[in-house]
Amino acid sequence: MDKFIDKLVDTRWFMKIVALILALLLFQSVYDPIKNVSNVNVPGEQDTEVLTDVPVKTYYDTENLIVTGVPDTVELTIKGPKNVLLQAKVQRNFEVYVDLSDAEIGTERVPIKIRDISDKLDVTIDPAYVNVSIQEKVTKEYKVDVEFDQSLIEDGYISEAPEAEPKRVKITGAKDVMERITYVKAAVNIKDPIRETVRREAQVLVLDKNMNKLDVIIDQQTVDVIIPVKSLSKVVPIKIVEKGSPPENISVESISLDVNEAKIYGSQEVLDKTENVRVEVDLSQINGNTEITLPVIISDDIKEVNPKTVKTTIKTSEKNSETSKNDEEADEHKMFSNLQIHLTGLASELEASLQAPANGASLTVTGKSDKVAELQASDFNVFLDLANLTVGDHEVKISVKGPADVDWKLATETAKISITQKEV
Repeated sequence: MDKFIDKLVDTRWFMKIVALILALLLFQSVYDPIKNVSNVNVPGEQDTEVLTDVPVKTYYDTENLIVTGVPDTVELTIKGPKNVLLQAKVQRNFEVYVDLSDAEIGTERVPIKIRDISDKLDVTIDPAYVNVSIQEKVTKEYKVDVEFDQSLIEDGYISEAPEAEPKRVKITGAKDVMERITYVKAAVNIKDPIRETVRREAQVLVLDKNMNKLDVIIDQQTVDVIIPVKSLSKVVPIKIVEKGSPPENISVESISLDVNEAKIYGSQEVLDKTENVRVEVDLSQINGNTEITLPVIISDDIKEVNPKTVKTTIKTSEKNSETSKNDEEADEHKMFSNLQIHLTGLASELEASLQAPANGASLTVTGKSDKVAELQASDFNVFLDLANLTVGDHEVKISVKGPADVDWKLATETAKISITQKEV
């Protein structure tokens, strides 16, 4: 037996068979298919992905219905073969949707579905169902009200009614939401004090009675807003105040101004209590006929006056030994302002409105001091004779009737009126 084995080992074929067996054992130890399977992406390997903020498409009759309750996005949990899952994640060529094509008006609980995704993947949608409201679609037009903080308007200024452009907007929404609309506003965000007209773009807000924003569609999301702002003003007479006494040989015959009225600016309270402004004439500096420019004097509460100065004409004469012994009887001036202008003589089928002067007539009266001191505004009748005038705008001479022993001069000699036909 030992000889047979020795003889077999010495043969050439035995050595070849042994070498083959050793080669197979070596190959098996180097390449183990079970051990190396983790290094190969094979179709059968499973994985899971969570996709967030996946948009939801809703299908319904958009011409006649409004749908609420469908979320804008959902979350997807996807399980399946890793290579298929990766493709779906990257390409996102699937669609998540709610089908309300056959839905009727009312409330329904409906599923959120997905399509165009591989059937090799298992998909879970969160939320899977939603409660939706299906209502009649309504479109109406509303006026836009402008809103701003009026406390920012500085003292001495006033705001006229603000306007939006466009003035009206079309709003579309569900019928029950549209019935809750209470306010359609354009709120202007202003922080600084307001002293001039404001022009801004503002967002349109649609609110219910509790000032809650409503879910509606506005055809014009923003509007252009204009807030007209102007100074508070008033026209008052300019009063001549004489100071000092002229030289002994000079007698002042008259003092007149080139402008008898001024426009003042200030708060409404200040305007209401201001009857006039003044110029002060220092007679002690007068030596003959004089023209001087004097400032218009205002109180500290008045913000501005226009004009700021006036040209003053002073006419004088020289006294002689026969001059009246009582200087107290020299001429004195007195001014009446805001006198009502009466309209007379107008045909019965017509009516007239006074356009200017807006604050009535102003009258400067000259006469002996004792006479002038007794005068009242009621002593003068200021009127316009409208006889023979027809429909249209006219400039008419202002007429005055007053005491015979004084002279007077109107600040404005004519008035502007508008005549229209009476409505039947």
